[in-house]
Amino acid sequence: MSVPRLPLAAIAAFTLLSIHACSEDSGPTLGAPEAHAQAQAGKLTLIDVRRPDEWRKTGVAPGALRINMLHPQGEAGFVRQVGAELGGDRNAPIGLLCRAGNRTSHVQRMLREAGFTRVYNIKEGMTGSNAGPGWIPRGLPVEPCPRC
Repeated sequence: MSVPRLPLAAIAAFTLLSIHACSEDSGPTLGAPEAHAQAQAGKLTLIDVRRPDEWRKTGVAPGALRINMLHPQGEAGFVRQVGAELGGDRNAPIGLLCRAGNRTSHVQRMLREAGFTRVYNIKEGMTGSNAGPGWIPRGLPVEPCPRC
């Protein structure tokens, strides 16, 4: 008995569709220079979701809120703190920063699911990724955070 074989094109199409479904984009992105310009103009609130030891090591973007995504009260506590810092405005534009844009993808999805509508991922992060060179390598300003 012969087993029918799928044409190579059908296998390739299935593979591409599967990859796309598994790598669903978590939302809009901003480059570090654009995020910096918008934050300086008062059009974007930067939130650095890294850990305190990372803030101390590299510094933070000027004016960025430091809200560790590993909140003592879990994801719900993190979402509540973000909401409180923004005065309850879930439509306020937010730019998320981490080291290289991976953690911010998760946080962006979490905040969008919680009803925040304008959440941007600064995917190149502070130190760079395949999305770009990063906040620090681009020479954008940082503030020291010795007591973080």
